[in-house]
Amino acid sequence: MVRILACAGKPFFRAAMLESPPFEGEGHAMRPMLLLPLLLGLAGEVLAEACIVHSRDARIEVRLCQQNRNIPAELFRSGFCQPQLKDQQVDVQFVESCPGGAFGICRDAQVSNLPYRQDIHYYGVASDGRFLRPACEQNSGGRWESGD
Repeated sequence: MVRILACAGKPFFRAAMLESPPFEGEGHAMRPMLLLPLLLGLAGEVLAEACIVHSRDARIEVRLCQQNRNIPAELFRSGFCQPQLKDQQVDVQFVESCPGGAFGICRDAQVSNLPYRQDIHYYGVASDGRFLRPACEQNSGGRWESGD
């Protein structure tokens, strides 16, 4: 599960860097080294983020997973992973990374007219790949990989 700690309304790692006094004088030389593992650990958690989207209606069921590459964490969680699909029940689960077993993956898919990228893992009916591959390559500028 992805955790983001907050301090005064800011992500903790940013708050620590922006509000800490500069490291000056004797006795403070170790502080940056002590904070480094904490900062690296939190940064790793923010970047390792994915969401599994499971939607269904009376006729069709779709399961996919979106692995974040460079979308700001809050935008990814509140926008990209919250599809509004008319007349469909949608369940979203946040995970550290997409599970195996996808029949196809659209790597490095770009969101139209935005600099954001993600990997989209598709599960379910493998024959859907004949429609998803062209959409991946032509519409999203992604690279299609079969199975994983």
